[in-house]
Amino acid sequence: MALPVAPFSLMQRRTFLAFHGAALLGMPALGQVRDLNDAINKAGRQRMLSQRTAKAYLAQALQAQTQQAARIMDESMARFDRQLVELKAFAPSPAIRDTYLQLEAAWAVYKERLVGKMPSVAGAEAVAKQSNVVLALAHKGTGQLEQASGAPVGHLVNVAGRQRMLSQRLAAYCYAVAAKVNTEASLAEIQKARYEFLAGMRELRSAPQATEQIKRELQLGEEQWVFFDSALQRAQAGAMSKESLSYVFVSSENLLSVMDKVTGLYAALG
Repeated sequence: MALPVAPFSLMQRRTFLAFHGAALLGMPALGQVRDLNDAINKAGRQRMLSQRTAKAYLAQALQAQTQQAARIMDESMARFDRQLVELKAFAPSPAIRDTYLQLEAAWAVYKERLVGKMPSVAGAEAVAKQSNVVLALAHKGTGQLEQASGAPVGHLVNVAGRQRMLSQRLAAYCYAVAAKVNTEASLAEIQKARYEFLAGMRELRSAPQATEQIKRELQLGEEQWVFFDSALQRAQAGAMSKESLSYVFVSSENLLSVMDKVTGLYAALG
């Protein structure tokens, strides 16, 4: 049975198809950090990658979209490594550089959890725990860079970038529920992240800096959210078939792709 997907009327104009989010996030758009907005964007992407790798690990453990998940995990780890080098080199203060040195150490531990053996439900709890350590440090660095910017648009880059992370965190915890990993806590995290995502969308929609192009992308993101949220609700109801697990994967990637575009548009405002 074919997976249900969102209407692609707007997406067709962008040749945006299911699963292409992985390719977009895996593109080698790398190099030196251009400015503080670019730094906030990349720092925020590190938050997302911490959760995307956890999602990909759990998807493989549950045998959902296994090949796609394996590729995404490899791409995400490689991109985290490259951006960490960039952000350490750019760090505009000793305090920010220290945060990235701490992140480097936490990331090394996380990678040990992710590689070296086949993903399994037994290893999921340790992966989830370390993903949160990495996330906290990546979030700290993003906040420090936003503070260094001091500009309203820097805050919006941070908020938009956090939406990317929440799309992946929601999917990861959805899989944790399916794997029966800390079920009550995982359900609570889904509720919390869901609330935060909706609040973020409200803030981005109402921002005076939002251009018409940004508003169009946000509308597309809201369309994708409807489909993703339906998958999350099925998870909370405990109805996680293999088809539902795959739907979570597809819809989270689609939403991620849109919010990555929004974040880049805000970062380009200068």
